[in-house]
Amino acid sequence: MPGNTVSRERSWRALAALCVGLFMTLLDQSLVAVALPQIRRDLDATLNQVVWVSAVYLLTFAVPLLVTGRLGDRFGQRRVYLTGMALFTLAALACAFAPTIEWLIALRAVQGLGGSLINPQPLSIINRIFPRERRGTAMGVWSAVAGSTGLFGPVIGGLLVGTVGWRAVFLFYVPLGLVSLFMVHRFVPRLPQAVARIDATSALVSLVAVLGVVFALQQGPEYAWAPWIWGVLLVGAVAFAVFVWLQRRTGEGALVPPALFAHHNFRLGIVAVSTLGFAVYSVNLPIMLYLQQGAGLSPQAAGFMLVPMGVLSVLLAPMAGRLTDRLPPGLISRAGFLALISGMVLFAAFMHLAAPVPLFLLPIVLLGAANALAWSPNSAITMRDLPVRLTGAGSGVYNTSRQVGAVLGAAALGAVMQTGEGTVSLGAAMGTAMLVPVGLLAVGLLAVSRFRAD
Repeated sequence: MPGNTVSRERSWRALAALCVGLFMTLLDQSLVAVALPQIRRDLDATLNQVVWVSAVYLLTFAVPLLVTGRLGDRFGQRRVYLTGMALFTLAALACAFAPTIEWLIALRAVQGLGGSLINPQPLSIINRIFPRERRGTAMGVWSAVAGSTGLFGPVIGGLLVGTVGWRAVFLFYVPLGLVSLFMVHRFVPRLPQAVARIDATSALVSLVAVLGVVFALQQGPEYAWAPWIWGVLLVGAVAFAVFVWLQRRTGEGALVPPALFAHHNFRLGIVAVSTLGFAVYSVNLPIMLYLQQGAGLSPQAAGFMLVPMGVLSVLLAPMAGRLTDRLPPGLISRAGFLALISGMVLFAAFMHLAAPVPLFLLPIVLLGAANALAWSPNSAITMRDLPVRLTGAGSGVYNTSRQVGAVLGAAALGAVMQTGEGTVSLGAAMGTAMLVPVGLLAVGLLAVSRFRAD
Protein backbone atom coordinates (compact mmCIF):
# COMPACT_ATOMS: atom_id res chain seq x y z
CA MET A 1 0.00 0.00 0.00
CA PRO A 2 1.47 3.35 -0.85
CA GLY A 3 1.80 5.38 2.31
CA ASN A 4 2.50 8.86 3.51
CA THR A 5 5.62 7.74 5.37
CA VAL A 6 8.08 10.27 6.79
CA SER A 7 11.71 9.95 7.84
CA ARG A 8 12.55 7.27 10.40
CA GLU A 9 13.68 9.84 13.00
CA ARG A 10 10.56 12.00 12.68
CA SER A 11 8.21 9.01 12.70
CA TRP A 12 9.61 7.84 16.06
CA ARG A 13 9.39 11.36 17.51
CA ALA A 14 5.79 11.52 16.35
CA LEU A 15 5.07 8.17 18.00
CA ALA A 16 6.59 9.39 21.27
CA ALA A 17 4.37 12.50 21.12
CA LEU A 18 1.25 10.40 20.50
CA CYS A 19 2.13 8.02 23.34
CA VAL A 20 1.81 10.87 25.86
CA GLY A 21 -1.86 11.23 24.94
CA LEU A 22 -2.39 7.47 24.99
CA PHE A 23 -0.92 7.30 28.49
CA MET A 24 -3.25 10.06 29.70
CA THR A 25 -6.51 8.71 28.29
CA LEU A 26 -5.90 5.09 29.34
CA LEU A 27 -4.56 6.09 32.76
CA ASP A 28 -7.87 7.73 33.58
CA GLN A 29 -9.88 4.76 34.83
CA SER A 30 -7.30 3.39 37.28
CA LEU A 31 -6.25 6.90 38.36
CA VAL A 32 -9.73 8.28 39.02
CA ALA A 33 -10.97 5.03 40.61
CA VAL A 34 -8.55 5.56 43.50
CA ALA A 35 -10.03 9.02 44.13
CA LEU A 36 -13.71 8.03 44.12
CA PRO A 37 -14.10 7.32 47.87
CA GLN A 38 -12.62 10.73 48.76
CA ILE A 39 -14.74 12.45 46.08
CA ARG A 40 -17.83 10.87 47.61
CA ARG A 41 -16.97 12.19 51.07
CA ASP A 42 -15.88 15.67 50.04
CA LEU A 43 -18.79 16.37 47.68
CA ASP A 44 -21.38 14.56 49.82
CA ALA A 45 -22.30 12.34 46.85
CA THR A 46 -24.48 9.26 46.74
CA LEU A 47 -22.99 5.94 45.62
CA ASN A 48 -24.84 6.19 42.30
CA GLN A 49 -23.47 9.70 41.69
CA VAL A 50 -19.90 8.68 42.37
CA VAL A 51 -20.27 5.66 40.06
CA TRP A 52 -21.33 8.08 37.31
CA VAL A 53 -18.05 9.99 37.68
CA SER A 54 -16.44 6.97 35.99
CA ALA A 55 -19.42 5.73 33.97
CA VAL A 56 -20.11 9.00 32.16
CA TYR A 57 -16.47 9.24 31.04
CA LEU A 58 -16.65 5.73 29.58
CA LEU A 59 -19.94 6.54 27.89
CA THR A 60 -18.85 9.75 26.16
CA PHE A 61 -15.51 8.13 25.33
CA ALA A 62 -16.97 5.03 23.65
CA VAL A 63 -20.13 6.31 21.95
CA PRO A 64 -18.62 8.79 19.41
CA LEU A 65 -15.62 6.64 18.35
CA LEU A 66 -17.06 5.77 14.93
CA VAL A 67 -17.60 9.46 14.25
CA THR A 68 -14.33 10.75 15.72
CA GLY A 69 -12.33 8.19 13.74
CA ARG A 70 -13.86 9.42 10.50
CA LEU A 71 -13.40 13.08 11.53
CA GLY A 72 -9.67 12.42 11.33
CA ASP A 73 -10.05 11.38 7.70
CA ARG A 74 -12.10 14.49 6.96
CA PHE A 75 -10.20 17.21 8.84
CA GLY A 76 -6.80 15.60 9.41
CA GLN A 77 -5.82 13.30 12.27
CA ARG A 78 -3.32 15.78 13.70
CA ARG A 79 -5.89 18.59 13.90
CA VAL A 80 -8.58 16.39 15.48
CA TYR A 81 -6.04 14.99 17.98
CA LEU A 82 -4.96 18.49 19.04
CA THR A 83 -8.60 19.55 19.42
CA GLY A 84 -9.35 16.51 21.55
CA MET A 85 -6.28 17.00 23.73
CA ALA A 86 -7.13 20.66 24.33
CA LEU A 87 -10.69 19.70 25.30
CA PHE A 88 -9.51 16.84 27.54
CA THR A 89 -6.96 19.03 29.33
CA LEU A 90 -9.30 21.99 29.86
CA ALA A 91 -12.02 19.64 31.16
CA ALA A 92 -9.52 18.04 33.56
CA LEU A 93 -8.52 21.48 34.86
CA ALA A 94 -12.19 22.35 35.39
CA CYS A 95 -12.79 19.00 37.13
CA ALA A 96 -10.11 19.92 39.66
CA PHE A 97 -12.21 22.93 40.72
CA ALA A 98 -15.67 21.34 40.43
CA PRO A 99 -17.82 22.72 43.28
CA THR A 100 -20.43 19.94 43.29
CA ILE A 101 -20.78 16.31 42.22
CA GLU A 102 -23.21 17.38 39.46
CA TRP A 103 -20.61 19.72 38.00
CA LEU A 104 -17.95 17.03 38.22
CA ILE A 105 -20.12 14.50 36.35
CA ALA A 106 -20.88 17.05 33.61
CA LEU A 107 -17.21 17.96 33.22
CA ARG A 108 -16.23 14.28 33.12
CA ALA A 109 -18.61 13.89 30.18
CA VAL A 110 -16.70 16.64 28.36
CA GLN A 111 -13.40 15.01 29.27
CA GLY A 112 -14.60 11.70 27.83
CA LEU A 113 -15.53 13.43 24.58
CA GLY A 114 -12.01 14.86 24.42
CA GLY A 115 -10.62 11.36 24.93
CA SER A 116 -12.84 10.06 22.14
CA LEU A 117 -11.46 12.67 19.72
CA ILE A 118 -7.92 11.66 20.68
CA ASN A 119 -8.20 7.89 20.75
CA PRO A 120 -8.69 6.82 17.09
CA GLN A 121 -6.19 9.25 15.56
CA PRO A 122 -2.84 7.67 16.54
CA LEU A 123 -3.71 4.30 15.02
CA SER A 124 -4.42 6.08 11.73
CA ILE A 125 -1.30 8.26 11.98
CA ILE A 126 0.97 5.27 12.71
CA ASN A 127 -0.35 3.52 9.60
CA ARG A 128 0.36 6.61 7.50
CA ILE A 129 3.83 7.61 8.74
CA PHE A 130 5.46 4.20 9.25
CA PRO A 131 6.23 1.92 6.32
CA ARG A 132 4.43 -1.42 6.37
CA GLU A 133 7.52 -3.35 7.49
CA ARG A 134 7.92 -1.22 10.66
CA ARG A 135 4.28 -0.90 11.77
CA GLY A 136 4.39 -3.97 14.00
CA THR A 137 7.37 -2.52 15.86
CA ALA A 138 5.57 0.80 16.29
CA MET A 139 2.43 -0.96 17.53
CA GLY A 140 4.59 -2.88 20.01
CA VAL A 141 5.81 0.37 21.58
CA TRP A 142 2.23 1.69 21.52
CA SER A 143 0.99 -1.42 23.35
CA ALA A 144 3.80 -1.25 25.91
CA VAL A 145 2.75 2.29 26.85
CA ALA A 146 -0.89 1.16 27.04
CA GLY A 147 0.10 -1.73 29.30
CA SER A 148 2.09 0.54 31.60
CA THR A 149 -1.03 2.52 32.58
CA GLY A 150 -2.34 -0.41 34.58
CA LEU A 151 0.87 -0.38 36.62
CA PHE A 152 1.23 3.35 37.16
CA GLY A 153 -2.42 4.34 37.59
CA PRO A 154 -3.04 2.93 41.08
CA VAL A 155 0.41 4.03 42.30
CA ILE A 156 0.16 7.62 41.03
CA GLY A 157 -3.47 7.87 42.11
CA GLY A 158 -2.70 6.60 45.60
CA LEU A 159 0.17 9.04 46.05
CA LEU A 160 -1.81 12.05 44.81
CA VAL A 161 -4.99 11.28 46.77
CA GLY A 162 -3.07 10.36 49.93
CA THR A 163 -0.79 13.42 49.96
CA VAL A 164 -2.72 16.22 48.24
CA GLY A 165 -6.32 15.12 47.71
CA TRP A 166 -8.60 14.02 44.89
CA ARG A 167 -8.42 17.34 43.01
CA ALA A 168 -4.72 16.70 42.39
CA VAL A 169 -5.67 13.68 40.26
CA PHE A 170 -7.26 15.98 37.68
CA LEU A 171 -4.54 18.63 37.96
CA PHE A 172 -2.04 15.86 37.13
CA TYR A 173 -3.43 15.79 33.58
CA VAL A 174 -2.76 19.45 32.91
CA PRO A 175 1.05 19.47 32.49
CA LEU A 176 0.88 16.18 30.59
CA GLY A 177 -1.74 17.65 28.29
CA LEU A 178 0.38 20.73 27.62
CA VAL A 179 3.41 18.54 26.87
CA SER A 180 1.31 16.44 24.51
CA LEU A 181 -0.04 19.50 22.69
CA PHE A 182 3.47 20.87 22.21
CA MET A 183 4.98 17.55 21.08
CA VAL A 184 2.18 16.67 18.66
CA HIS A 185 2.24 20.18 17.18
CA ARG A 186 6.02 19.95 16.83
CA PHE A 187 6.60 16.38 15.65
CA VAL A 188 3.45 14.94 14.07
CA PRO A 189 3.27 15.91 10.38
CA ARG A 190 0.22 17.37 8.69
CA LEU A 191 -1.23 14.64 6.51
CA PRO A 192 -3.55 15.18 3.54
CA GLN A 193 -7.25 14.72 4.26
CA ALA A 194 -8.51 11.36 3.06
CA VAL A 195 -12.18 12.14 2.37
CA ALA A 196 -14.03 15.27 1.25
CA ARG A 197 -17.17 14.85 3.35
CA ILE A 198 -18.91 12.76 6.01
CA ASP A 199 -22.57 11.79 5.84
CA ALA A 200 -24.22 13.68 8.72
CA THR A 201 -27.26 11.37 8.88
CA SER A 202 -25.02 8.33 9.29
CA ALA A 203 -23.11 10.10 12.05
CA LEU A 204 -26.30 10.92 13.97
CA VAL A 205 -27.75 7.41 13.61
CA SER A 206 -24.44 5.85 14.70
CA LEU A 207 -24.47 7.92 17.89
CA VAL A 208 -28.00 6.71 18.71
CA ALA A 209 -27.05 3.09 17.94
CA VAL A 210 -23.87 2.97 20.00
CA LEU A 211 -25.37 5.03 22.84
CA GLY A 212 -28.39 2.72 23.08
CA VAL A 213 -26.33 -0.46 23.15
CA VAL A 214 -23.51 0.77 25.40
CA PHE A 215 -25.78 2.56 27.88
CA ALA A 216 -28.11 -0.43 28.22
CA LEU A 217 -25.28 -2.91 28.73
CA GLN A 218 -23.35 -0.61 31.06
CA GLN A 219 -26.30 0.40 33.24
CA GLY A 220 -28.52 -2.69 32.92
CA PRO A 221 -27.17 -4.43 36.05
CA GLU A 222 -27.40 -1.16 38.01
CA TYR A 223 -31.14 -0.91 37.29
CA ALA A 224 -31.84 -4.67 37.54
CA TRP A 225 -32.63 -4.80 33.81
CA ALA A 226 -35.83 -2.80 34.19
CA PRO A 227 -38.18 -2.75 31.15
CA TRP A 228 -37.02 0.72 30.13
CA ILE A 229 -33.42 -0.56 29.88
CA TRP A 230 -34.61 -3.18 27.37
CA GLY A 231 -36.37 -0.37 25.52
CA VAL A 232 -33.12 1.59 25.27
CA LEU A 233 -31.35 -1.54 23.99
CA LEU A 234 -34.08 -2.07 21.38
CA VAL A 235 -33.74 1.54 20.17
CA GLY A 236 -29.98 1.00 19.84
CA ALA A 237 -30.47 -2.24 17.89
CA VAL A 238 -32.98 -0.66 15.48
CA ALA A 239 -30.68 2.34 14.98
CA PHE A 240 -27.82 -0.05 14.24
CA ALA A 241 -29.89 -1.78 11.54
CA VAL A 242 -30.73 1.61 10.01
CA PHE A 243 -27.06 2.58 10.19
CA VAL A 244 -25.98 -0.54 8.27
CA TRP A 245 -28.62 0.21 5.62
CA LEU A 246 -27.36 3.79 5.31
CA GLN A 247 -23.76 2.68 4.84
CA ARG A 248 -24.74 0.53 1.88
CA ARG A 249 -26.52 3.46 0.23
CA THR A 250 -24.02 6.24 1.02
CA GLY A 251 -21.04 6.79 -1.21
CA GLU A 252 -17.65 8.22 -0.32
CA GLY A 253 -18.97 10.02 2.77
CA ALA A 254 -20.05 6.79 4.52
CA LEU A 255 -19.03 6.70 8.17
CA VAL A 256 -18.12 3.01 7.87
CA PRO A 257 -17.42 2.43 4.18
CA PRO A 258 -18.36 -1.12 3.10
CA ALA A 259 -14.99 -1.22 1.32
CA LEU A 260 -13.38 -1.66 4.76
CA PHE A 261 -14.76 -5.16 4.99
CA ALA A 262 -13.37 -6.15 1.62
CA HIS A 263 -10.03 -6.42 3.43
CA HIS A 264 -9.65 -9.96 4.74
CA ASN A 265 -7.36 -9.21 7.70
CA PHE A 266 -9.43 -6.22 8.78
CA ARG A 267 -12.60 -8.34 9.01
CA LEU A 268 -10.85 -10.96 11.10
CA GLY A 269 -9.03 -8.41 13.27
CA ILE A 270 -12.31 -6.72 14.22
CA VAL A 271 -13.68 -10.07 15.44
CA ALA A 272 -10.47 -10.74 17.37
CA VAL A 273 -10.29 -7.34 19.09
CA SER A 274 -13.94 -7.64 20.17
CA THR A 275 -13.13 -10.89 21.96
CA LEU A 276 -10.00 -9.37 23.51
CA GLY A 277 -12.02 -6.43 24.81
CA PHE A 278 -14.64 -8.81 26.20
CA ALA A 279 -12.04 -10.85 28.08
CA VAL A 280 -9.25 -8.55 29.19
CA TYR A 281 -11.07 -5.47 30.46
CA SER A 282 -13.32 -7.31 32.91
CA VAL A 283 -11.31 -10.15 34.46
CA ASN A 284 -9.44 -8.04 37.02
CA LEU A 285 -12.64 -7.73 39.10
CA PRO A 286 -13.15 -11.47 39.78
CA ILE A 287 -9.39 -11.90 40.25
CA MET A 288 -9.17 -9.11 42.83
CA LEU A 289 -12.36 -10.19 44.61
CA TYR A 290 -11.07 -13.74 44.94
CA LEU A 291 -7.56 -12.77 46.09
CA GLN A 292 -8.93 -10.42 48.76
CA GLN A 293 -12.12 -12.11 49.93
CA GLY A 294 -11.35 -15.73 49.04
CA ALA A 295 -7.61 -15.97 49.65
CA GLY A 296 -7.61 -13.38 52.45
CA LEU A 297 -4.97 -11.04 51.00
CA SER A 298 -4.92 -7.36 51.83
CA PRO A 299 -5.73 -4.94 48.98
CA GLN A 300 -2.04 -4.01 48.80
CA ALA A 301 -0.87 -7.63 48.65
CA ALA A 302 -3.51 -8.47 46.02
CA GLY A 303 -2.35 -5.50 43.95
CA PHE A 304 1.29 -6.61 44.17
CA MET A 305 0.26 -10.09 42.99
CA LEU A 306 -0.76 -8.56 39.66
CA VAL A 307 2.46 -6.58 39.15
CA PRO A 308 4.15 -9.38 37.13
CA MET A 309 1.22 -9.24 34.69
CA GLY A 310 1.83 -5.58 33.95
CA VAL A 311 5.61 -5.86 33.89
CA LEU A 312 5.59 -8.76 31.42
CA SER A 313 3.08 -7.00 29.20
CA VAL A 314 5.24 -3.86 29.04
CA LEU A 315 8.50 -5.73 28.45
CA LEU A 316 7.23 -8.21 25.85
CA ALA A 317 4.99 -5.93 23.75
CA PRO A 318 7.82 -4.24 21.77
CA MET A 319 9.37 -7.66 21.09
CA ALA A 320 6.00 -9.01 19.92
CA GLY A 321 5.66 -6.02 17.62
CA ARG A 322 9.07 -6.56 16.04
CA LEU A 323 8.34 -10.25 15.49
CA THR A 324 5.02 -9.37 13.85
CA ASP A 325 6.96 -7.47 11.18
CA ARG A 326 9.14 -10.52 10.46
CA LEU A 327 6.98 -13.61 10.94
CA PRO A 328 3.92 -14.91 9.06
CA PRO A 329 0.70 -13.09 10.02
CA GLY A 330 -1.13 -14.61 12.94
CA LEU A 331 1.72 -16.64 14.40
CA ILE A 332 2.31 -14.32 17.37
CA SER A 333 -1.41 -13.63 17.72
CA ARG A 334 -2.18 -17.35 18.03
CA ALA A 335 0.38 -17.68 20.81
CA GLY A 336 -1.24 -14.73 22.60
CA PHE A 337 -4.76 -16.12 22.39
CA LEU A 338 -3.62 -19.58 23.50
CA ALA A 339 -1.81 -18.06 26.49
CA LEU A 340 -4.90 -16.00 27.35
CA ILE A 341 -7.23 -19.01 27.20
CA SER A 342 -4.77 -21.11 29.25
CA GLY A 343 -4.47 -18.38 31.89
CA MET A 344 -8.26 -18.04 32.22
CA VAL A 345 -8.74 -21.80 32.57
CA LEU A 346 -5.98 -22.05 35.18
CA PHE A 347 -7.44 -19.17 37.16
CA ALA A 348 -10.84 -20.89 37.12
CA ALA A 349 -9.38 -24.23 38.23
CA PHE A 350 -7.29 -22.71 41.04
CA MET A 351 -10.26 -20.68 42.30
CA HIS A 352 -12.55 -23.71 42.34
CA LEU A 353 -9.90 -25.76 44.15
CA ALA A 354 -8.92 -22.96 46.58
CA ALA A 355 -5.31 -23.54 45.53
CA PRO A 356 -2.38 -22.04 47.48
CA VAL A 357 -1.86 -18.37 46.62
CA PRO A 358 1.65 -18.77 45.09
CA LEU A 359 0.18 -21.03 42.39
CA PHE A 360 -1.83 -18.07 41.08
CA LEU A 361 1.41 -16.53 39.83
CA LEU A 362 1.35 -19.04 36.94
CA PRO A 363 -1.89 -17.78 35.33
CA ILE A 364 -0.88 -14.19 36.21
CA VAL A 365 2.33 -14.65 34.19
CA LEU A 366 0.36 -16.23 31.34
CA LEU A 367 -2.04 -13.30 31.19
CA GLY A 368 0.85 -10.82 31.20
CA ALA A 369 2.52 -12.58 28.27
CA ALA A 370 -0.83 -12.95 26.50
CA ASN A 371 -1.52 -9.22 26.64
CA ALA A 372 1.77 -8.50 24.91
CA LEU A 373 1.38 -11.24 22.30
CA ALA A 374 -2.26 -10.57 21.42
CA TRP A 375 -2.86 -6.81 21.35
CA SER A 376 -0.07 -5.21 19.29
CA PRO A 377 0.11 -7.93 16.58
CA ASN A 378 -3.66 -7.79 16.15
CA SER A 379 -3.62 -3.99 15.75
CA ALA A 380 -0.74 -4.07 13.28
CA ILE A 381 -2.12 -6.86 11.08
CA THR A 382 -5.69 -5.53 11.12
CA MET A 383 -4.79 -2.01 10.02
CA ARG A 384 -1.59 -2.17 8.00
CA ASP A 385 -3.04 -2.96 4.57
CA LEU A 386 -5.89 -0.45 4.60
CA PRO A 387 -5.63 2.33 2.00
CA VAL A 388 -5.08 5.86 3.33
CA ARG A 389 -8.67 6.93 2.63
CA LEU A 390 -9.95 4.24 5.02
CA THR A 391 -7.52 4.49 7.94
CA GLY A 392 -9.63 6.86 10.05
CA ALA A 393 -12.82 4.88 9.50
CA GLY A 394 -10.93 1.65 10.19
CA SER A 395 -9.48 3.03 13.40
CA GLY A 396 -12.94 4.15 14.55
CA VAL A 397 -14.44 0.72 13.86
CA TYR A 398 -11.50 -1.02 15.54
CA ASN A 399 -11.70 1.07 18.71
CA THR A 400 -15.49 0.88 18.87
CA SER A 401 -15.36 -2.91 18.53
CA ARG A 402 -12.89 -3.10 21.42
CA GLN A 403 -14.99 -0.82 23.66
CA VAL A 404 -18.30 -2.56 22.93
CA GLY A 405 -16.61 -5.89 23.60
CA ALA A 406 -15.39 -4.53 26.93
CA VAL A 407 -18.89 -3.37 27.92
CA LEU A 408 -20.36 -6.76 26.94
CA GLY A 409 -17.67 -8.54 28.94
CA ALA A 410 -18.26 -6.45 32.04
CA ALA A 411 -22.02 -7.08 31.83
CA ALA A 412 -21.61 -10.82 31.26
CA LEU A 413 -19.07 -11.38 34.04
CA GLY A 414 -21.04 -9.18 36.40
CA ALA A 415 -24.20 -11.21 35.76
CA VAL A 416 -22.40 -14.52 36.38
CA MET A 417 -20.79 -13.26 39.60
CA GLN A 418 -24.11 -11.94 40.92
CA THR A 419 -25.90 -15.19 40.03
CA GLY A 420 -23.31 -17.25 41.88
CA GLU A 421 -23.19 -14.97 44.91
CA GLY A 422 -24.84 -16.63 47.92
CA THR A 423 -25.57 -19.88 46.08
CA VAL A 424 -22.06 -21.31 45.70
CA SER A 425 -18.69 -20.62 47.29
CA LEU A 426 -16.82 -17.46 46.36
CA GLY A 427 -14.16 -19.54 44.61
CA ALA A 428 -16.79 -21.33 42.52
CA ALA A 429 -18.55 -18.06 41.62
CA MET A 430 -15.35 -16.25 40.62
CA GLY A 431 -13.93 -19.34 38.90
CA THR A 432 -17.07 -19.73 36.79
CA ALA A 433 -16.88 -16.04 35.86
CA MET A 434 -13.30 -16.55 34.64
CA LEU A 435 -14.54 -19.21 32.21
CA VAL A 436 -17.14 -16.91 30.60
CA PRO A 437 -14.69 -15.31 28.11
CA VAL A 438 -13.08 -18.61 27.07
CA GLY A 439 -15.66 -19.49 24.41
CA LEU A 440 -15.37 -16.06 22.78
CA LEU A 441 -11.58 -16.19 22.94
CA ALA A 442 -11.76 -19.44 20.99
CA VAL A 443 -13.60 -17.48 18.27
CA GLY A 444 -10.83 -14.87 18.40
CA LEU A 445 -8.20 -17.60 18.13
CA LEU A 446 -9.93 -18.99 15.04
CA ALA A 447 -10.02 -15.49 13.52
CA VAL A 448 -6.31 -14.74 13.98
CA SER A 449 -5.43 -18.23 12.75
CA ARG A 450 -6.88 -17.22 9.40
CA PHE A 451 -4.79 -14.05 8.97
CA ARG A 452 -2.92 -14.10 5.70
CA ALA A 453 -0.19 -12.18 3.93
CA ASP A 454 -2.13 -9.93 1.53
